[in-house]
Amino acid sequence: MVISLIGYMGCGKSHISKILSDKINFRLIDLDKEISRRNKLTIPEIFEKKGEIHFRKLEREALEEILASEENTVLSLGGGTPVYYNNMEIINHSSKSIFLRASVATLYERLSKQKEKRPLIANITDEDLPEFIAKHLFERNVFYGKAQFSVNTDSRDPEDIVQEIVEKLYL
Repeated sequence: MVISLIGYMGCGKSHISKILSDKINFRLIDLDKEISRRNKLTIPEIFEKKGEIHFRKLEREALEEILASEENTVLSLGGGTPVYYNNMEIINHSSKSIFLRASVATLYERLSKQKEKRPLIANITDEDLPEFIAKHLFERNVFYGKAQFSVNTDSRDPEDIVQEIVEKLYL
């Protein structure tokens, strides 16, 4: 089984995937880290040097390869991964998908401290960030909503979130 964690940047995918993979003894793959490793560039460098369209092609290739070849794996996906091509259909066909939901307020609180690491928001002012997040979330929720399971992450202990995921997958 592959468990794919999806959701907007800052919702906790990386943190939750680490705890989840440790708890159930699954391999952990972070799609962005895998793309960086394969291309010997950071995600911001890929965006800067080759553009978002090129990045999305690399992302799609890596996603397909991982889903076709992995077992007993927790896959942490980038926030935009489900939005492009027919990625969400492939994710649902080849894995158990979990949407980690977070409110705009929670996402703003987390992302305002990480802007330099996030190419899509690096140049957005703190004042404009909540509106950007809300608009983006509205557009992406159509895709995130196709996940097989959904878990709220607002003001929750990561261990409780992981326990809820385990219960949803194994009961």
